Amino acid sequence: MWNLQNKKALITGGSKGIGKSCVEEFASLGAEIIFTGRNKSDLDATEREFLEKGYKVKGVVSDVTSETDRTKLWALVREEFGVLDILVNNAGMNIRKAAVSYTEEEYRDVVEVNLMAPFMLCRMFFTLLKKSGKASVINVSSVAATLDDHTGAPYGMAKSGLLQMTRSLAVEWASYGIRVNAVSPWFTLTPLTRGLLKQPEKIGPVLQRTPMRRIAEPEEVAAAIAFLAMDKASYITGQNIITDGGMSINALM
Repeated sequence: MWNLQNKKALITGGSKGIGKSCVEEFASLGAEIIFTGRNKSDLDATEREFLEKGYKVKGVVSDVTSETDRTKLWALVREEFGVLDILVNNAGMNIRKAAVSYTEEEYRDVVEVNLMAPFMLCRMFFTLLKKSGKASVINVSSVAATLDDHTGAPYGMAKSGLLQMTRSLAVEWASYGIRVNAVSPWFTLTPLTRGLLKQPEKIGPVLQRTPMRRIAEPEEVAAAIAFLAMDKASYITGQNIITDGGMSINALM
């Protein structure tokens, strides 16, 4: 049971960073995966890389904030899989600014990607998840959901909402055999954070606050997500695994 053999998975934002590591982790454990992204060249490169390893993966250009794209994605998953065992809501974005500096459009963009899209995808794929009988939804949140890490108010607000969505759906969908959990990473070495973490004034305080004194690798976050997707985690639902190297329990620096 420490595998994902014969599981059908959908992973959003799967062409780079944590999402790409999830695709590789899931595929290496035996899952068949459809993954999304907005950049076709990134998707094609990732798909080619994994197909050469013998993995069962398919990359799809899809914007999670687009109702049209979500509908097309649902139709593809239904046609290719007929059922959905695992949904990983990983696609995300951020704009780092002071609260008074955001335009309304920027605020809406952050909330749409990080909160609205996962909710709409969960609703859309409910029937296919229910058909599985023992499905798992994993929402990729952030420590910004519970602590201020200077990444901007809209991002923290959206990720906090994602945690409450996780808890609410876990209760509402338990009777259908659908588990819903979240994983909240701290700073992780991805294309989105690499530039920020190259700045000594930024990475210094992060490492000082983190007992393990290093930045997470995306595959370490993917491992936690994969565990929640396994049948071995069959009695775990409504929970949030904080993957932060001990940062959130570090009272003294």
